[in-house]
Amino acid sequence: MSVISRTLQTPRLFTHFLDTGGGGQTVVFIHGNVSSSEFFEPLMLSLSGDSRVRLVAPDLRGFGRSEDKPIDATRGVRDFSDDLHSLLTTLEGVSDKVVLCGWSVGGAVVMQYAVDHPERVAGLVLEAPMSPYGFGGTRDTVGTPCFPDFAGSGGGTANPTFVQQLRAGDRGDSSDFSPRKVMNGFYYKPPFHVAAELEDRYVDAMLAMRTGEDHYPGDIKTSPNWPGIAPGARGMNNALSPAYVNLAAFANVSPQPKVLWIRGKDDQIVSDNSLFDLSFLGQLGAVPGWPGAEVCPPQPMIGQTRAVLTAFRERGGSFEEVVLDNCAHSPHIEKEAEFRAHLQQFLLSL
Repeated sequence: MSVISRTLQTPRLFTHFLDTGGGGQTVVFIHGNVSSSEFFEPLMLSLSGDSRVRLVAPDLRGFGRSEDKPIDATRGVRDFSDDLHSLLTTLEGVSDKVVLCGWSVGGAVVMQYAVDHPERVAGLVLEAPMSPYGFGGTRDTVGTPCFPDFAGSGGGTANPTFVQQLRAGDRGDSSDFSPRKVMNGFYYKPPFHVAAELEDRYVDAMLAMRTGEDHYPGDIKTSPNWPGIAPGARGMNNALSPAYVNLAAFANVSPQPKVLWIRGKDDQIVSDNSLFDLSFLGQLGAVPGWPGAEVCPPQPMIGQTRAVLTAFRERGGSFEEVVLDNCAHSPHIEKEAEFRAHLQQFLLSL
């Protein structure tokens, strides 16, 4: 089998996706923020010889080559979950139950999908998943906000220079905030690099993401609370705010899918000390005026995911946690062979 680029008009969205075709168990890969399905193509190629599975990787709305309908941030990641359901119910040959592999923000999307459509899910692979309590602005493992308006999360958390470089289509590496530099410095653990041609393709995929108030990073709302920003109602980073994302209900999903949680030990994006969390940056002195750990401690992202999955297990579910050494935010790229082996073992266990 080969990996084919396809498009499909669903009732919700004109969707671009990669597809190996064939029959068998459908495995769906969902990308994260500032990326696209392109990041999964090498893995899909390495798995395409297995006739027991059909591999599908869509571009989310506003990413890659899918339609750029606005993101309603007040729905959290439900726009993406609903778009995915529309694709899977429109696309021919999809298995009755699917395996969903969500990377980063995609991890929250597939958890939301399991909450919305538990009868359609055979298993979940959570790869470096965003916390089930969103990104930024919470203080403990049950997602308690640091402030009532969820200050410290939302569209205003994006680095403005990085946003500017995206809008400008910067493919270079002269700026520390260029997409290429951010990818090589944070998606992977330095000095890891992919081959130059593949790196160029990934940068192009990052730049294909739409920017603006309806997309990345979203509209910006000020706050009287530190650090002076709160979530707006539109766009990608607002959709990730804990004001709108709370996946604690995953613990009560029935029927319960099997879960594989796989992450890099050196991840600096999704971490209990994330370099993308303004509270942790405030603790480091990089964001002025930090009110201290009693008011705004760093978000315990790993602890939050573990707490929800532990509650899931206490209700009869099961999950396995795999932590890969010398690996950051992209295990399926940095440790492709190990990731592939864990994924194949997981598929055989279903």
